[in-house]
Amino acid sequence: MSTAPTVRTPGSSRRSVRIALAAAVATATAVTATACSTSSPKTGNTAAAGSGSGKTVQVVAAENFWGSIATQIGGSHVKVTSIITNPDTDPHDYEATSADARTVSSAQYVIVNGVGYDGWADKLLSTNPGSGRTELKVGDLVGVKPGGNPHRWYSPGDVHKVVEQITTGYKKIDPADSAYFDQQKNTFETRTLADYNKLIADIKAKYAGTPIGASESIVTPLAEGLGLKMLTPETFLDAMSEGTDPTAQDKTTIDQQIKNKQIRIYVYNSQNSTPDVQAQVKAAKEAGIPVATVTETLAPAKATFQQWQTSQLQGIQQALAKATGK
Repeated sequence: MSTAPTVRTPGSSRRSVRIALAAAVATATAVTATACSTSSPKTGNTAAAGSGSGKTVQVVAAENFWGSIATQIGGSHVKVTSIITNPDTDPHDYEATSADARTVSSAQYVIVNGVGYDGWADKLLSTNPGSGRTELKVGDLVGVKPGGNPHRWYSPGDVHKVVEQITTGYKKIDPADSAYFDQQKNTFETRTLADYNKLIADIKAKYAGTPIGASESIVTPLAEGLGLKMLTPETFLDAMSEGTDPTAQDKTTIDQQIKNKQIRIYVYNSQNSTPDVQAQVKAAKEAGIPVATVTETLAPAKATFQQWQTSQLQGIQQALAKATGK
């Protein structure tokens, strides 16, 4: 499935950079196509898989990071289709297709991020009303208003709220399998996310208050969850996330933070490495400031949510250890 290109003003470098980087990633990792079905990994109580109603709940997730979680909680009793799965697709700019509309219209449960991140998904829901369909808008669930930071999958606290709400939604649609969904959720939170939870707790306990710099606002909820102190101006972070040009003043501020080593590590989104970001990464490395990376969507595309996040957290932990010597 293809996406229609979107023309941006000067900040359009975001899309071109994502496409160029993701094309290379796609070749190396055999990235899956957009709007593919997500297979259910073996998690939870597999012995219970054949019990209950035998019903399969049809689920659509706007983005694959939420789709991965929904798949693992639902196990054998759900079929999850994620619309955004390809790293070269910018969720901000995606243009829904007629196939997406058909998929949403037949879904029993739809999960969208909200907060202006995937406005195309809101349009799909409003133009394709489903009888009795359950809808989860993550932004609404966690109380983030329009204009707020939409990257809620990088907030550990919000992730756990979404896990709880997805489980509640499944039980509402398929009450006969409520016990199964509860087992799946418990296993996911206590075992599947064990490394993810431990890394977050360990980083917070050891490095809380450590000043960091970042390339865009995608890093902010994670920094907050880890107890790290974000020094990069919020206006710069927002500009880079939204694909607009940052101000000269913000760039000068960041240059000084790097030159004077006011930040201990620098974290950047490798799927959106603009010339400004590349310059900052280069400057940080030359100054001896460790650099860590994150991505906006699952990388590789077939990774699970926890594999993806754990790998990134390990990179941040290693950078912090190198920077602080502890």
